[in-house]
Amino acid sequence: MTATSYPADWLRGLLTTCVLKTLEKGPTYGYAIITQLAEAGLGDIKGGTLYPLLNRLEDRGLVEVQWREGDGGPGRKYFFLTDAGTQELATLTVTWQTFSTTVTTHLTH
Repeated sequence: MTATSYPADWLRGLLTTCVLKTLEKGPTYGYAIITQLAEAGLGDIKGGTLYPLLNRLEDRGLVEVQWREGDGGPGRKYFFLTDAGTQELATLTVTWQTFSTTVTTHLTH
């Protein structure tokens, strides 16, 4: 999918939700998260944006970290959703859907 250039503040506002959604598929590491977000059409997310976000999510208890041995290379830090992270994703998804509908209604009337 070709990425559309969205305003940066839109992406900043939704990046947490999108990262949690990516992690819903199972444990993964930072570069893979960046790749999946790009494939979803969200553009090029920099590590300097993603890793602090992942640290904040860990601090809030929404993700946990596990080091795994690399296949012939260095180990990787894998991130996975906690039960609290799954609940937060559900809450954010419903909130986003309501907000998105409200904005769409406003813009079309």
